[in-house]
Amino acid sequence: MVQRPETAPGAHAPLVAVFDLDGTITRRDTLLPYVWGFLVRYRPWRLPWLLALLPECVRFIAGRADHGTLKSALIRATLGGAQRAQLEAWTARFVAQLLKHGALSDALQRVAQHRADGDYLVLLSASPELFVPQVGEALGFAQVLCTGLTWNADTLLGYLSTPNRRGEEKVRCLERLRGAHPSQVFAAYGNAASDVPHLRMVERPLLVNGNAGARKLARRYGIPTATWR
Repeated sequence: MVQRPETAPGAHAPLVAVFDLDGTITRRDTLLPYVWGFLVRYRPWRLPWLLALLPECVRFIAGRADHGTLKSALIRATLGGAQRAQLEAWTARFVAQLLKHGALSDALQRVAQHRADGDYLVLLSASPELFVPQVGEALGFAQVLCTGLTWNADTLLGYLSTPNRRGEEKVRCLERLRGAHPSQVFAAYGNAASDVPHLRMVERPLLVNGNAGARKLARRYGIPTATWR
């Protein structure tokens, strides 16, 4: 990878701009607020079912379960059996509120600038397909890559239908994007230490709002950092 200092988008040949979602475009995690809001609005009787996740949380903390396993368990326990129409109604409400109150202004401005420059925008998120495609559509992304889920017709089952789009899986997604756009310069934006592997692969990486560990790792590889508000 050719490391370059972070520069604001401007007059250039169109590039591919890859954005993470949680903590990069939004202020915080999106899945937990999505699940909580759905339960409170549509399934308050399932709130106690969250206690059933405690064994899986213990396994995760002990290193015997990964992020994808925990994510699937959460979705199955809370949203499993929900109908597509009901989920779509909640998603429309959730995404509108998320972009109005939960998105970083600097991130929205950067997305808009890339779009104005004619760049190819890709939203690459570990969050699930329940709402990430709708966020991408609202912000004008050309392509969305997120964690897929299983359905039985229009009933959500909640098992993962794709690898969890996190860490090394984001690297594999970026490799495929490179293959689809072999002659273009890439920019990528992420916020976590788990984003550093795919940020290292692009010409214009930027770590935003990273914690101390993520910033230290980014500096090790010459990746610029920034604070977005």
